[in-house]
Amino acid sequence: MNTEVFKILIVDDEPDILEFLSYNLKKEGFVVHTASNGEKALEKAKEIIPHLILLDVMMPKMDGMTTCEELRKIPELASCIIAFLTARSEDYSEIAGFNVGADDYIAKPIRPKVLIARIQALLKRFSVKQQSLPSTAIVVIDNITIDKDKHIVTVNGEELSLPNKEFKLLQLLTSKPERVFTRDEIYNDVWGSDAFVGDRTIDVHIRKLREKIGDEYFDTVKGIGYKFTPRS
Repeated sequence: MNTEVFKILIVDDEPDILEFLSYNLKKEGFVVHTASNGEKALEKAKEIIPHLILLDVMMPKMDGMTTCEELRKIPELASCIIAFLTARSEDYSEIAGFNVGADDYIAKPIRPKVLIARIQALLKRFSVKQQSLPSTAIVVIDNITIDKDKHIVTVNGEELSLPNKEFKLLQLLTSKPERVFTRDEIYNDVWGSDAFVGDRTIDVHIRKLREKIGDEYFDTVKGIGYKFTPRS
């Protein structure tokens, strides 16, 4: 992988962490930018449009969860990979992170070789998905409009702001209405076969889509997966 073309934004309130990660990533040829809190991260991300963001969870002013949620509202960052840096291993933190659009978790203390391997895997997934994006596509089903280019979903004329993974999951299910997608198919298409996600990740994202778009559209096929069923 040619890492020189990839821009990475590191967000952490600890200067030592910023210095340590910057040094190791620059040594591998990545273009590295840093921010010391969530507010600065939003400004910097809009300015540089990074390919990947390493985001600390526990920060003053604006914590990582809130920052991630705000980042996912920026259309230009729809394809950006966001990985949380955290020393917190509680299950609720992981679920909360996926709810606001996180792609992965990287636990502290961070080992440089492991970090590089995880980042390369995430960026490989980013590259493959970017290459496969259609030049233009608007899908209309019932009262739902999905604009893949603009990363916008409209329901009953009201525009919704969906985190990246929720959008990709909706896009997959609506690509073939009434077809049952297995859990493995969903993992591979939305998260990539090399993703580090928990067993409940899909369920959490489906629940969020039901809340935002309508419970009646998403059917659970027990023991297999999910399907999207138009109602008109």
